[in-house]
Amino acid sequence: MALVRFMATSAGRATRVGAGLMLVVVGALLGGAWWIVAAVGLVPIAAGLLNFCLLAPLFHARLHTTSSHP
Repeated sequence: MALVRFMATSAGRATRVGAGLMLVVVGALLGGAWWIVAAVGLVPIAAGLLNFCLLAPLFHARLHTTSSHP
């Protein structure tokens, strides 16, 4: 549950975006079938920018991680 709480913070959002950017860069640099890795990297980028955590349902937490919801 600590992971989901961390992902709800600004640092967690930045981590998701950073990890996604790393996947996109690696996929683009290696080319070929590695473009699949680049495409997968778009998911954590979107999750960070739109503020949702795909791991949250695994921990029975809300998918959307805004602090304005109780």
